[in-house]
Amino acid sequence: MQVIPKNTVSFLKELKLNNNRDWFNHNKDQFKAIQFDIKTFAQEVKDTLNLKDDIEKLKIFRIYRDLRFSKDKTPFKKNIGMAFHRSKPELRGGYYLEISADESFVAVGFWNPNKEDLLRIRKEIEIDGEEFKSIINQKKIKDIWGEIKGEEVKTSPKGFNKDHEHIDMIKKKQFVFIKKLKEDDILDNNFQKELVNYFESIRPFFDYMSEVLTTNLNGESII
Repeated sequence: MQVIPKNTVSFLKELKLNNNRDWFNHNKDQFKAIQFDIKTFAQEVKDTLNLKDDIEKLKIFRIYRDLRFSKDKTPFKKNIGMAFHRSKPELRGGYYLEISADESFVAVGFWNPNKEDLLRIRKEIEIDGEEFKSIINQKKIKDIWGEIKGEEVKTSPKGFNKDHEHIDMIKKKQFVFIKKLKEDDILDNNFQKELVNYFESIRPFFDYMSEVLTTNLNGESII
């Protein structure tokens, strides 16, 4: 079982302090060794998830920043991120891990649902918000992830009553859970096992949302 290399976070912290091409090129061999192990780690996580899930794509984000439209011209990111995408359209929701020089975290959920999906989720909550809340408040989810998070509109989305009993969920634009990680968590020999456990714990929420997003308000399949 692959572990996160012990020098990963320290490398990112040094990169943050020396964010230039000369320093990076001088330390590129160290980065390539870290990158190789990170890719192995991520592939093993994907393979384990696929024993109970269907991950169609693993993406490990580039360390190079896109500078075309940014005022910040530092060439490198100070983090390494990886995303695990479930097979659409049947399965919804995504898993994400970010290892950072600043604050590492693991996240799951719906970061940027399109307007059709967002409306469908809101309509479902409008009709039966109790079921939605009963799922996100399950003990295992609460113990690991805490409260659901995400950007919100200020009052209520167009077409929804601002006094609705579940307006706290209806006004969300994102539906995400975030768990902050310490450096010791990431470098622990059992981190891969723990990460898979974090991801698998959210499945009741993903199963619920997948059903919602693949049916109409009458419960009829739309795929």
